[in-house]
Amino acid sequence: MIEHQLVLIIALILAICLLIMVSQRVKVAYPIMLVLGGVAMSFIPGMPRFNINPDLIFLVFLPPILYDAAMNNSWKELWRWRKVIGSFAFIVVFITALVVGFIANTFIPGFSVALGFLLGGIVSPPDAVSAAAIMKFVKVPRRISAILEGESLFNDASSLIIVKFALIAIGTGQFVWYQATASFVWMVIGGAGVGVLLSYVLIKLHKWLPMDENIDTMFTILSPYVMYISAETVEASGVLAVVSGGLYFSYRRILIIGSSSRLRSEHVWNFLIFLLNGMAFLLIGLDLPEIMTGLQEDDVSIWMATAYGLLITMALVVIRMGAAFSAVFITRFMSKFITVADSRKQGYAGPLVLGWTGMRGVVSLAAALSIPLYIPGTQIAFPERSLVLYITFMVITLTLIFQGLTLPVLLKMVKLPNYEDHMPHAETQRIIRIGMAQASLDFLERNNMCEDITHSAVLNNLVNHWNELLESEGSATLYDEVVRKTYREILEEQRLWLNKLNKENERVDEELVRHFIHRIDLEEERLLKE
Repeated sequence: MIEHQLVLIIALILAICLLIMVSQRVKVAYPIMLVLGGVAMSFIPGMPRFNINPDLIFLVFLPPILYDAAMNNSWKELWRWRKVIGSFAFIVVFITALVVGFIANTFIPGFSVALGFLLGGIVSPPDAVSAAAIMKFVKVPRRISAILEGESLFNDASSLIIVKFALIAIGTGQFVWYQATASFVWMVIGGAGVGVLLSYVLIKLHKWLPMDENIDTMFTILSPYVMYISAETVEASGVLAVVSGGLYFSYRRILIIGSSSRLRSEHVWNFLIFLLNGMAFLLIGLDLPEIMTGLQEDDVSIWMATAYGLLITMALVVIRMGAAFSAVFITRFMSKFITVADSRKQGYAGPLVLGWTGMRGVVSLAAALSIPLYIPGTQIAFPERSLVLYITFMVITLTLIFQGLTLPVLLKMVKLPNYEDHMPHAETQRIIRIGMAQASLDFLERNNMCEDITHSAVLNNLVNHWNELLESEGSATLYDEVVRKTYREILEEQRLWLNKLNKENERVDEELVRHFIHRIDLEEERLLKE
């Protein structure tokens, strides 16, 4: 039995690799290819039925995916676009759930308001993994990608909170607003608090305990699971715990983790997220036969279920497009009274692209699968469970295929403006090189090392380069241990200066700063191996 399961897992991993290679060959985003491949594989004779356990998604897949997204996100960009991100991640998700609930209650027989609200909460959060994979084919302004990345960190939490309250309303037949409000506040504040607290403890452990690259990497992998489980144990939001903890640790990691650990964990995390994302999207397609079996058992017409799925999908597209354009008009109006991130007149291209990036993903399917078979505390079958599952599958598949395939075409058709949120890369690179050179020279002068460098041809050469405001690209070997130690201290000073520049200058693109820090890490790793 175990051998069969192992063979199946290996086969799925091979299928993921093959499908992703095919997607790269035909230039189609890999989530689309994986879902379609999963659907095709599910109808292969002898293929075992996959009944996805929602706990597998929520506990195994979701924490590391969200943690990685938070770690690689820019706190500066999150803060700059916090109002737009907050509105899309919370307000738009809530409005979407309400509108979908009204439509489902009106047009789908057997759907109560609470059941419609449950469906709305399930399908409301867009999936940023899909959008990010698609936008790799076409360059988009940093503003658009920052808003999408920031939204994806929080919309899962808001939608799952809605799902929880809707399940309670369906199970009890009532909705006590003040209890729901108190529970919502605790889930948000408690989740964020647990994440930050555990991240703070993790940082202290890094300072107190002797750790190497392997232990550092293992700690980063275990951290999101500890945060998620701890928050869920106290009935707070595990998703917000992982996101807030990841953001806090990311903000501090340059000062805590060494270059070797950062490089090692980067490779491990790239592989882990590649595997988890691939498996998650493949499982979406593989779950179709099980979902269709549920429809047949409930005697629901596949054609009517498909029509309902099309209706809800069109509603979601319209709602998001309306929210994207409304955000522009509201921002323009509010700029008369409060300070906004950008009060300039915006065109239609940005909101159009932002509105079209509403592909749904694995979180929606996991939320649908988490619906119990029976109403809690009773032996009454949960109403319309199989139909909710099928509609969710339809929404995920249609948005991935239709919007996912047309998004690159849309990005090429519309002319996105140059928002000028950041300085041009050439100017930023010039400032960084000059600043790093000056920080290095200041470090040598502050520690009275200027006379010592004359004994080292390598350091003397580097100082000459810095004095000329050029970047050292030399590959000379630093044999003297004192010189190597000095050079490592200089590299650390450059990192600290880059970190300070990123915090103090909001027009410097954080991605470029991280690129230079990565180069310094590589240089230090080369130095350690010589």
